[in-house]
Formats: sequence, structure tokens, C-alpha cells
Amino acid sequence: DGYRNTNQVSDDYRYQDGSYDTPNDGYYRGGDEPAQEEDAQSDVTEGHDEDDEVYEGEYQGIPHPDDIKEKQKKRAPAMDDEYRDRADLMAERMEDEEQLAHQYENIIEECGHGRFQWTLFFVLGLALMADGVEVFVVGFVLPSAEKDMCLSSSNKGMLGLIVYLGMMVGAVLLGGLADKLGRKQCLIISLAINAAFAFLSSFVQGYGFFLFCRLISGLGIGGTLPIVFAYFSEFLSREKRGEHLSWLCMFWMIGGIYASAMAWSIIPHYGWGFSMGTKYHFHSWRVFVLVCALPCIASLVALKFMPESPRFLLEIGKHDEAWMILKQVHDTNMRAKGEPERVFTVSYIKTPKQVDEFIEIQSSTGTWYQRWLVRITTTLKQVWDNVLYCLTAQYRMNTLMLAVVWFTMALSYYGLIVWFPDMIRYFQDEAYESRVKIFDEEEVSHFTFNFTLENQIHRNGEYRNDKFIGMKFKEVRFEDSLFEDCYFEDVRSSETFFENCTIISTVFYNTDLYEHKFINCRLINSTFMKEKEGCHIDFEEDNDFLIYLVSFLGSLSVLPGNIISALLMDKIGRIKMIGGSMLISAVCCFFLFFGNSESAMIGWQCLFCGASIAAWNALDVITVELYPTDKRATAFGILNGLCKFGAILGNSIFSSFVGITKVVPILLASSALVGGGLLALRLPETREQVLM
Repeated sequence: DGYRNTNQVSDDYRYQDGSYDTPNDGYYRGGDEPAQEEDAQSDVTEGHDEDDEVYEGEYQGIPHPDDIKEKQKKRAPAMDDEYRDRADLMAERMEDEEQLAHQYENIIEECGHGRFQWTLFFVLGLALMADGVEVFVVGFVLPSAEKDMCLSSSNKGMLGLIVYLGMMVGAVLLGGLADKLGRKQCLIISLAINAAFAFLSSFVQGYGFFLFCRLISGLGIGGTLPIVFAYFSEFLSREKRGEHLSWLCMFWMIGGIYASAMAWSIIPHYGWGFSMGTKYHFHSWRVFVLVCALPCIASLVALKFMPESPRFLLEIGKHDEAWMILKQVHDTNMRAKGEPERVFTVSYIKTPKQVDEFIEIQSSTGTWYQRWLVRITTTLKQVWDNVLYCLTAQYRMNTLMLAVVWFTMALSYYGLIVWFPDMIRYFQDEAYESRVKIFDEEEVSHFTFNFTLENQIHRNGEYRNDKFIGMKFKEVRFEDSLFEDCYFEDVRSSETFFENCTIISTVFYNTDLYEHKFINCRLINSTFMKEKEGCHIDFEEDNDFLIYLVSFLGSLSVLPGNIISALLMDKIGRIKMIGGSMLISAVCCFFLFFGNSESAMIGWQCLFCGASIAAWNALDVITVELYPTDKRATAFGILNGLCKFGAILGNSIFSSFVGITKVVPILLASSALVGGGLLALRLPETREQVLM
């Protein structure tokens, strides 16, 4: 009878409205609160708390860092969060984030740098490689695709720019979503969109559908760059961040080399494909488009086995999930180092105050599409709030300066990257025209032409009873000439015209000498029978080998710059790297005045690309480090979207001066690089800064 049973004791200690009532029997119970805390900790450790989620494996729950604080707040009269000023909540959150930043840095240092980071390095590298491939795909397939799709010059220009337009939208949209939905989830969405529409674009036949597919494909791949750098940086310690983010940039170069090599190996084999009737053709350039989707698909598959960023999970209050991922990183690295007995000593991690709340709609409220519409609009509003936050007083100056640096860098780099091949092609055309053969007042009769005529001008000639059978005209012009009783059969032509000619009693059978090729000509008793089907546009005969070689060398030339920037990024700092690289690139631009041949242009292109790559790498690093975790991908996406806008302007402006003058492109690129480089020197240095 001296012992009270357990049920009676538990009845005496009843939990009501956030506090424990004790029996009023005059006995001192002593230490109620500490005892309760000890019991609570025991329950959590053993995984018996019904309110907590129990994970499988050795981990059975870790006490949330704010559990004790929250219970104390419940016992003390305190103002409820909903009645507190938002500014107070934000101030508390900022304080929590600062504490978390330093604690997280210590945790990452304890986890070490090893097998886990290198695995993630290659997985994300494949995604970055897919971004590099996307930039080159359209340029490589245009010489072949223009014939299959009968593309005019304006169509080709639009196809070249539409990819950048998609990447611009994708960078802003998907980068913003990555700060709300998670790095891994948004990167999977981004890669899936790119892979699906890149695959589809290789099969569609019409220009409109192909243009749409490349637009959406670009939108998907546009999100990879901001997400990849934000994702990888959150697994790196301060000492490793600059160097290893720079090594990651090498995969963009590898993407360019991969695209060049595959184009060189596949596209010239025009017979690699199949046809279904006369309407559907699958030629070698479509095989090339499929092969270019492989890095994206490989990264998409490998990413399924990678965890979410624990820094992002902590930012949204998912403490236990973040703890388990960090323990996984620690254990993976320790096992790889031969120290499996090393224990992960972190028991709890600071989580910031949660201010924004997403209100879940009950399944009984409205229709399914109404619920999804609310979810989507709410998420997009949060993304837009993040965009505006990057322009608040705290970040406005850094954002504006970075925007100018990104834009000037993109305008000059992408403009010159397009200008170099166009200038090389222009030099080729000049050399070709200098070798033209001119025939004056020739008279040919009863002769059969069954061979190719190329790069010739025939003036005031007379051709009587001649036959042109199974031949090709290439860059041939007939001026003020007479054709009488001639016969043309199975003739193909390219850039061939008849000007002010008189054509009498002549038959054209199965030729592509269409009406627009006869300029101010008199056709008397002449007959056109069974014209060749297909496109009526004359296409330039591009030197495909030279196009692939120039792109290959341009991509390979950035290797020394990548290595140097990676080794020096953490030694000389991000700001000096950006400023120095942009100023050296500006000096390289002035040497373009001496580029009067194909070989000189190729050499200056390689030098320019090698000098400018260090600025790109440092820009990627400093953009990641200047913004807090919940705004990092959004800010990177905005700046990268502005970069793609600069690329569109650069492509349009620089290409319009080819063959007219070199002064404007060179001066525009140089001045943009000098201005951006000097402005970059005013940015804050982030080498010693922890990720906020």
C-alpha cells in the first residue's frame, strides 16, 4: 500500500495546454521541468515519440535544436508569432542564419572533402557539360539542317538565337524555384525538360516544331548553371570552395570538345540515317542531336542517387533530414580515408526562424486544378519576392555591379565567339572569289557538258545545240549570253544565275534552274519540264571540317586558363581574378586588328578564350558567395539570364559587321571588357567569407 501505482502517478501529472499540472497534495515533487526534459530526450533518442518521424537504420532521431526553447516559451507568457511584427521575425531569422552559417562551416570541415564530394563533382559536371553542348548543337547542325528544312537566312538566325532565349527564361525561372523546391528536385526537372525536348527535336521534320523543341530544350538547360553551382557550393568548405568550383567549370569546356568531336565524327556521314517515304528523313545530323543528349541523360540518372543539399534543408527547417545527409557525407568520406571508426560528433544544428508559411489546401477544397493553381501561384509569388529581395538596400549595389559585369562579359565573349567563325568564312569567300575564272565572248556549239562548272563568269557567250547533262553549276554566272536549241537534263546548281540572257528553243528537264535564277532574261519557245522537287534556296557550301576544328580549338584553348584559375582562385581572390582576366582579354581584342587571315583569326580566338575563362570562373564563384542560401540560386539565375540576354545582343550586333568593318566589333568588345573589369574591382572580396 506504500507504493502508488503507475497509472495514478501518470494521472497526477497531466499535460494541459502546454504545461504540466501537479497534484495539490502538499508533497514536494521537485525538479519537474528537468525530469520532463530528460524523459523527452530519452524518448527522442530511442525513437518512441509518437509525434516524431522514425527513420530506418541506425539513426532513430536527434533532438531538434529548438525543442527545449520552444517548450520553455510555451510555459512562459509570450507574444504569439502571428501578432509579432514581421521585421522582428526577419531580424530573428537573420541572427539565426548567421549562427547557422558558422556552425555549418564547422560541420562541413568535420565531414571532410573526399569521395562524396568527388562523386557529386562528376554528377554535376555532366549537367554542366550538357549546358556546354547545348550552346554548340544548333551551330553544328545548321549547315545540314538548312537543306532538310529549307531554311532561309532569317530562319537560321532565329534558330541560333532561340536557344539563348530559352536559356535566359530557364535561368531565372528554374533558378528561383531551386530556392523554394530544392536544388536536387529542380535540377532533375531542368535536365528532364532538356533531355525530353532535345530527343524530340531530332525526330520532328518541320521548322516550327524544331524551333519550339529547341526553345523548350534551352529553357530546361538554362536552369542547370545556377542550380549546379549553388548545389555544389553547399557541400564545400571555405578553403575548398573557390578551387573546386573552378574545377567544375572545366566540364563546360569538355562539353564543347565533346560536341565538336561528335559533330566531326557523325555529321559528315550524311547516309547515317533512314527515310520513310519521301516526306520523312532521318539524316546524320539528327543522330548527332541524339548523341548530344547523352550527357544530360547520364547526369539525370546519376542525380537520382544524390541527396538534397543539407544547407537548403536547414534553411526550410528540416533539421533531421539535413543531419542524416551530413552524417552520410561524413561516413562516406571517413570510410574512403580508411577511418570508418570516426564518429560524427554533431548532435544538433541551428535552424533559422521560419517566416514564410505555405498553407496547404485540404483535398475537399475546390477541384484538383484549383488546388494546383493556388500552389503554383503561391510558389511563383515567393520566387518573385526573392527576385525583389535581391534589389533591396542590402544587396542592391552588389546586384547592379554584378549585373553590369555579367552583361559586359557576355556581350563581348559571345559576340566574338560568333564573329570569329564568320570572319574566317569571310576570308574564305574572299579567297574563293579571287580565283574566279572569266570567259568573254566564247562560242560553243554541238558540245556536251557532263562535268562540274565552278566559280566562273561567262560574258557575251553563244551556245548553240549544246547539251548540259548530269552536271552541276556551282557559283557560275552567265551574263548577256545566248542559248539556242540547247538541252538541260538532270542539272543541279548552287549560286548560279543567268542575267540579261536570251534563251531560244531550249528544253529544261529535271533541273533545279528555277524561275528566280533567270534575271531579266528573254525566254522564247523554251520549255521547263519536271523541275526537281525540294527546296528552292541556294545554300552556301560550308567547310564543315573548318567549323568543327575552330570550335574544337576554341574549347580546348580554355584548358590552361581553367587550370590557372583553379589553382589561384583561393590565393589571389575572386576580384583580382575577374578584373585581371577581363583586362587581359581586352588587350587581346586589340590584336585582332592584325588578324588578316584564317590562321591568324584562329590563333587570336584561342588566345581570347584562354584569357577570358578565368573571369567566367571567378564570376561563378563570387555570385554563389555573395548571396544567402535562400536567395543564392535566384540571384545566380537572374544574373545568368542577363548574361544570355547579352549573348543575344552580342550575336546580333557583331555578326552584322562581318565584311563591313572590324573596327566596331573590336572597339565594342574591348571597351565593354575594360569597363566591366574596372567595375569588378569594386565588388567585395568573398574569399574568407562563410556561406550565409
